[in-house]
Amino acid sequence: MNIKLIKNFFDLANKQAKTKNDLANLKRQLAELSGQPIISNSQLLSIYNQLLAKKQLEPSRLLLNLLKRRAVRTMSGVAPVAVLTKPWPCAGHCRYCPQQEAVPASYLANEPAVMRAKHCHYHPAKQVHYRLRALLANGHQPNKIELIIIGGTWSYLPLKYQYWYITNCFAAANSHGQTKPRGYRQNLTLAQLKKALAVEQKINETAEYRIIGLTLETRPDCITPTELDRYRQFGCTRVEIGVQIIDDAILQINRRTVTVADITKATKLLRDWGFKITYHFMPALPGSNPDHDIAMYRQLFSDSRFQPDQIKFYPTVVIKGSQLYEDWRAGYYQPYTDAELTRVIRACKEATPTYVRIIRLIRDIPEESIEAGNKITNLRQIIQQQGVNCQCIRCREAGHKIAELDQLQLVVKQYPAAGGQEYFISWESRDQQTLFGFCRLRLPDRPAANNHLRGCALIRELHVYGQLQPPGTVGQVQHRGLGQRLLAEAENIASRHGWTKVAVISGIGVRGYYRKFGYRLSHTYLIKAVL
Repeated sequence: MNIKLIKNFFDLANKQAKTKNDLANLKRQLAELSGQPIISNSQLLSIYNQLLAKKQLEPSRLLLNLLKRRAVRTMSGVAPVAVLTKPWPCAGHCRYCPQQEAVPASYLANEPAVMRAKHCHYHPAKQVHYRLRALLANGHQPNKIELIIIGGTWSYLPLKYQYWYITNCFAAANSHGQTKPRGYRQNLTLAQLKKALAVEQKINETAEYRIIGLTLETRPDCITPTELDRYRQFGCTRVEIGVQIIDDAILQINRRTVTVADITKATKLLRDWGFKITYHFMPALPGSNPDHDIAMYRQLFSDSRFQPDQIKFYPTVVIKGSQLYEDWRAGYYQPYTDAELTRVIRACKEATPTYVRIIRLIRDIPEESIEAGNKITNLRQIIQQQGVNCQCIRCREAGHKIAELDQLQLVVKQYPAAGGQEYFISWESRDQQTLFGFCRLRLPDRPAANNHLRGCALIRELHVYGQLQPPGTVGQVQHRGLGQRLLAEAENIASRHGWTKVAVISGIGVRGYYRKFGYRLSHTYLIKAVL
């Protein structure tokens, strides 16, 4: 297509297009003028980025948002980038877990995430580059990366592989878009990899594509002080643990060698190290029933031993290759009906506190792999249509709702958790139906279990919602000073309760943000005196 026509189209769209319908009308006019078929948004985005790179076009945030595909991917203010580790044996033999060759434990070869990873031969740098390219091609600006490393139990992987994997993730983010992307060989020594990781993390503090959060998944019984100290060296800020259900009898029935005692111990250690905590919760396990699932879920938030920050629902399904499949064929297991599962999820959503984020309601398993159990892919929409007013973070965040900054109010909620006191400090609309940002402050019991944090109150999370805005730009919600004011309120609360220092479990890519407010790096935390 004639480049002059395209440039004229962009100029006209920038002036006249306010909605996607406006853009569609202009695209039809372009097709009539050029005598060619209507050009796709992905094609326009590719041309748009090329012209920007050649400085033949001025950037336009409005135009980019209109061209953007699946805007929801960065609606929460970050760009999630999920990568998969290589297949590795698992020590567990859980009844419901499928065992397939050449894929990580508990995963399936035809899952989208697995297929992407296999395409990249499970190489971490290739996976990061692949996901960043896809985000950019769809009009997103993935300058703030939430790196999510999945693939089963991280702690089972060889130590050298762990360092190699994460070093390559940082190197890929740091060098994305460059002529020669960086990567590291697996034959390096552990000492060499540790040194390389430190170098890449330092670069990432000011890189164009910064890893502002890093998530690892593991089993509760793998959580130890030594393990968590290593997680912090990696730059980890959030840990997902497979809880499944808080009932030892049901865990035993399912050959899950984790106990409720393991879960409570892991939760306390994670909190005292400042990590954000995600629980995996599995309704419909053998030995349970809908009412018991609901009761156990409610206990997660009524019992101070638990109190996770985030929840992923993984309703039990029957898949070939698992012991549960054989039990189902023999008539020993019957999954929930659609109505039963919907009732469970609905009741759980209604019981979810305002300081908790429900990340998932179902796992992304292809329907053809499910022999029995839930095949509904739009559970969230179905429950919304039933009139459930869920108050979780995901359902209230400003990116998914109209944000009016002049309607702000500061809300502080306090609750006990794992021996300490948690404060959820948030900017919300006056009706508390829209969440603009929040801060999680922990006042731990004393003395601190983590010597690096002795005498410190802990900021476990600071997040401002709205469409992702790159550093140095101002958005509708992001970069308007809300984070700074949340930080100040957390410091004031800590000081009033006699704490002399505040520590932040900062992602590598946001260390510079906290330094602006007087925080200094100590070990792997950003710490500031507040008296």
